[in-house]
Amino acid sequence: MATQFTKGNQTAWFHDEGDAAGVFHTYDALKLGNVEPHKVHVFVPRNYDASSDRYPVIYMNDGDTAFFRSGAINESWFMGKVLSDLYQSGKLPPVIVVAIYPRDREYEYTHTNVFNKPGGGIATYARYVAQDIKGFIDSNYRTRPEASQTLILGASHGGLAAFLMGMLESQAFGNVAAFSPSFWVGLDSNPLALPFLRPIQWSKLVQMAEPTLKDDSKHPKIYMDWGLIRDGQFHNDFIEARTTIRGQQLRDLLIQQYRYQLGKTLFVVEDAQGEHSEVSWRRRIPDVLPLFF
Repeated sequence: MATQFTKGNQTAWFHDEGDAAGVFHTYDALKLGNVEPHKVHVFVPRNYDASSDRYPVIYMNDGDTAFFRSGAINESWFMGKVLSDLYQSGKLPPVIVVAIYPRDREYEYTHTNVFNKPGGGIATYARYVAQDIKGFIDSNYRTRPEASQTLILGASHGGLAAFLMGMLESQAFGNVAAFSPSFWVGLDSNPLALPFLRPIQWSKLVQMAEPTLKDDSKHPKIYMDWGLIRDGQFHNDFIEARTTIRGQQLRDLLIQQYRYQLGKTLFVVEDAQGEHSEVSWRRRIPDVLPLFF
């Protein structure tokens, strides 16, 4: 049963879905700044009200699939169970998760158009999450607000967005986890850009990231991955295949030109059994979160 309450002049609903790891504060229309309201789940540790502890924070793109089934294939990361298992095993300290629903996913999460769909809203979205949403969370919850204790996470377009958010707002996000990130957008989705031929170092993606990449003191710690299953389906044979090629190119660029170090500031996984779906991302995430906290 959900109970309504107000926090920071915003209306929320408390609900307990039975996860050992925590309970929900759900804002159906979190209205902050000049951006249209977004639905947001704030998942706090189960003993949050009884403690005085401060917690690291994970911000998740595609918040509609973070805890519950939704999206293109009606799947979920089931983060409540993931965190419950990690806490029980002692592999992760308690965290707060802020899962943000997209309003216009193609636009908000990208830096340029995607095929025939308008894109390019990532700078506005990154600023909104880093300043408005994070500002609200840090003001109204007991967080550890420093960048080193803040992770931005996403998959596919949400993974592309997570990478760029870490670059554009590095003062807010000191950690990035990009699962199957759409680094191919603007390279392999634009017929005027010589698809599959243009090097990633010449892309708008890298141009936007470069001010942060050139300054070692601003480097977020980065995890990125992709799956290697090719099964004749578009999501694996095009999207994940292009993600793999562009991800490998970006990995090499980060190491060779921008002084990232594998196993220290950059973690890369190529999953032989990985597909472009929440099922694969959910399977990998228990090994990812302990890299940051």
